[in-house]
Amino acid sequence: MQAQASEEPAPLGEMAAFEEGDFHALGESLGRDPQYNDRRLSTRRKLGAIAKAATAAIGAATGGELELSQRTSLHQPHAFNHMRVRRLWAYLCRGKPEKTRLKRVIGPELAKDLDAAYRNAYLCVALEEEFLEVSLRVHKDAWYDGQNLLNRLKQEGTATWIRLLNALPGYRLRMDDWKGEWVCGKLDRDRIEEYLRYYKPGDHSLTIEQRIPAPRGARGPVLAPDVPARLLAELVRLVPLYRHMVWSKESDHLFTR
Repeated sequence: MQAQASEEPAPLGEMAAFEEGDFHALGESLGRDPQYNDRRLSTRRKLGAIAKAATAAIGAATGGELELSQRTSLHQPHAFNHMRVRRLWAYLCRGKPEKTRLKRVIGPELAKDLDAAYRNAYLCVALEEEFLEVSLRVHKDAWYDGQNLLNRLKQEGTATWIRLLNALPGYRLRMDDWKGEWVCGKLDRDRIEEYLRYYKPGDHSLTIEQRIPAPRGARGPVLAPDVPARLLAELVRLVPLYRHMVWSKESDHLFTR
């Protein structure tokens, strides 16, 4: 995964609805065609506008306590994406002050790649040919965030994590590329313990995601004009879960003291 500093997206009041072409340009053939770079850039800016507005909304909702950094992905075929754009996304991860604090905790050797955004847990809004997604993701290389969660669960138990997951009906908890899924709103201690028996930071990614199917033809709920605002609201709704799971000065469970 490689990110680019986002270009200046439209302000909140100008967040644009999605169109059928946003999904179509990520298909098997068009995703390789540089002639569709402009279309994909337009889609990338739509996602960036949502993420930028969400960054401000999250800062306001947390009284400035949670400072996130926003970035967007490549929109053109490149050697890095094997010359095909399959997915466009914007994501919000820990800001520079928190990265600096984490570097002091894990040391310079482990922290040398921390500036790569995917090596931090992140909130994400993404688009592929078949769906639009909003999610909280912990990449396998963000092992310190995954380990922070496991240590906290060992110290405090799973009840709070289960409650926060079940407060998100419509989402599902997933592990890496496993076929199994754990449906939020229906989780209990047995199901979570099943998940935790297999989840290993550094080996597995952890995802809590909600997906809206791509339109069929020129119609579909994903094209409704209120979808960008709904996605923004969903990113804000994921914040309590993010703060519970992810390493921070307030949630420091990474190393046994």
